[in-house]
Amino acid sequence: MAPIQIAGPMTEADHTILTPEAVSFLTGLSRNFEERRQQLLARRGERQQEIDRGVMPQFLPQTDWIRNSEWVAAPIPADLQDRRVEITGPVDRKMIINALNSGASVFMADFEDSNSPTWRNNMDGQFNLRDAVNGTISYASPEGKRYELGARTAVLMVRPRGWHLNEKHFLVNGRPISGGLFDFGLYFFHNAKALMAKGTGPYFYLPKMESHVEARLWNDVFHFAQRELGVPRGTIRATVLIETILGAFEMDEIIYELREHSAGLNCGRWDYIFSFIKKFRNRPDFLLPNRAQVTMERHFLSSYVNLLIETCHRRGVHAMGGMAAQIPIKNDPAANEQALEKVRQDKLREVRAGHDGTWVAHPGLVPVAKEIFDTHMAGPNQLQRRPQVQVSAADLLTVPDGEITEAGLRWNIDVGIQYLEAWMRGNGCVPIYNLMEDAATAEICRAQVWQWVRHGAKMSDGRPVTAELVKRTIADVVEGLRGSIGGEQLARAAGMYEEMMTSAEFPEFLTLVAYEFID
Repeated sequence: MAPIQIAGPMTEADHTILTPEAVSFLTGLSRNFEERRQQLLARRGERQQEIDRGVMPQFLPQTDWIRNSEWVAAPIPADLQDRRVEITGPVDRKMIINALNSGASVFMADFEDSNSPTWRNNMDGQFNLRDAVNGTISYASPEGKRYELGARTAVLMVRPRGWHLNEKHFLVNGRPISGGLFDFGLYFFHNAKALMAKGTGPYFYLPKMESHVEARLWNDVFHFAQRELGVPRGTIRATVLIETILGAFEMDEIIYELREHSAGLNCGRWDYIFSFIKKFRNRPDFLLPNRAQVTMERHFLSSYVNLLIETCHRRGVHAMGGMAAQIPIKNDPAANEQALEKVRQDKLREVRAGHDGTWVAHPGLVPVAKEIFDTHMAGPNQLQRRPQVQVSAADLLTVPDGEITEAGLRWNIDVGIQYLEAWMRGNGCVPIYNLMEDAATAEICRAQVWQWVRHGAKMSDGRPVTAELVKRTIADVVEGLRGSIGGEQLARAAGMYEEMMTSAEFPEFLTLVAYEFID
């Protein structure tokens, strides 16, 4: 056995999660797959250098046989046939109970973009999920309100962290374990057989993959995990979030690699926009306009949606829609109705396009989305719909037009700083200006500003976006936030965000930088 060091403080409950047997299982995952993970992450860096040299993404000629042959993935399990509304959120106890009781078809419990990965959040999340699977989870609020599971609950799925993230509190041979393997491994170890006994299974969402070879690594992890615990091969099911521009060129191949374990693909729209900016950040001809103008009707995004639906349905798996950022507004009925109408229109677009289900971030939006899908989707899904689309590389790479404004610049800075400040306090899912922000939307904000500064993008009034303008705007935003936030954490978040928006080099992920500053 490799030497193990647990660097996080351990509570009595933690010892029931990190048992010797669970630690051994995690060690086996790390020992067998860490070297390949590092090789794939290095390949990401090489691919970025190629793009910077002008080698643009394309549909891979070497996998043409996969795209142009007839094959289908394994049949979808019965309890995943109908996924018309999925609710997502972090793994805190109250959220889990409310989401499972929300009336949604599925709850995706998130260790990734809506979770600040503090040691306490991650360990409590595993404990909370084990209680949820066992049906024993409950919560009493400080006000004395009690929360328990209802008679009917959503199907549970879990999103582990992406391949790029570490768990710094669990070291194997002195090196941090993959955050994704840590999250997946503990959940699978403690819950796979209990889930099977209840007629369901260990179901996952897989984030931020950039190639089918990264999907192959997950597939091999699944085989290893099932074999080690005596779970039948193919029990695990995973939906892959297509939230990178490179992943969009390998949808068929990703499903093919996971075909024994695939439950479909999802349009992870916010990270997808971030990836578009990030991958082409050094190209002045790939500047995006204000975030609010980059809507799903834009050609590069509608092409991505159409290709995903056609690909999934051809292979017999679900094509899931994305997240509308709006949330209910309790104290303003008129504004609330406007927000709800935006959600309705977004979900109407998705169901008409052929999606089999959609995402919401708040229990109050479950009935809104469900009504749209109930009205326009006659069966449990739309797998029979096969839109005949011809999506080219040029379609996926079409840069939308639009304007860059000082208000758009300020919005990005304001939202990003507020989010980062909350994230560093342990909150990864933050309502800001009546929108639910997570790490993906904060990434868009800072990536846009970095690219605008890098290329001296002209605003609609003719002025260029400069580092000096960004710094002045940050100072003004921070001054305005002091009354509501204040404190040392605000200054740290502002300084970190300023560095990420004005530095010569582009930090790959906001969460990688900020992770060093949380416990």
